[in-house]
Amino acid sequence: MSLTESSTHQGFTAEERAAMKDHAQELKTAARRDSRAGKAAEKAAEAEREVLAKIAEMQDSDRIMAERVHAVIAASAPVLASKLWYGMPAYALDGKIVCFFQSAEKFKARYATLGFSDQAKLDEGTMWAAGFALTEVTAEVEARIGALVKQSVS
Repeated sequence: MSLTESSTHQGFTAEERAAMKDHAQELKTAARRDSRAGKAAEKAAEAEREVLAKIAEMQDSDRIMAERVHAVIAASAPVLASKLWYGMPAYALDGKIVCFFQSAEKFKARYATLGFSDQAKLDEGTMWAAGFALTEVTAEVEARIGALVKQSVS
């Protein structure tokens, strides 16, 4: 039996294809924004509005967590710029994604995710966490997120 006969791989899921389409649209929007004459502050404000609008579209539990995560990140690391990344709120330094929030609904997961890219300075020995499951954002979780975000840009 050949690999193709025994393989059950069906390609990307509908959710993955939707995320890729979101990312392609984000790249087009960013290119249009960059091609227009405008100040950096105006571009940042527009990106912030896009992120807040995407958060507002989320279902209740995801939206509540995303709003709190967004506020904690903004307060903990004001050097990070908000932007959309694969249709989800993300936070970048010098144009490179440092961390992102992924709603549970997006990929039909049982929890939302706070993820960190390789740009985040979370190195701890030879192994460290780069993603965290979120089911609720409590005061304790906010404090941990704040510390992680501060460390990621230090």
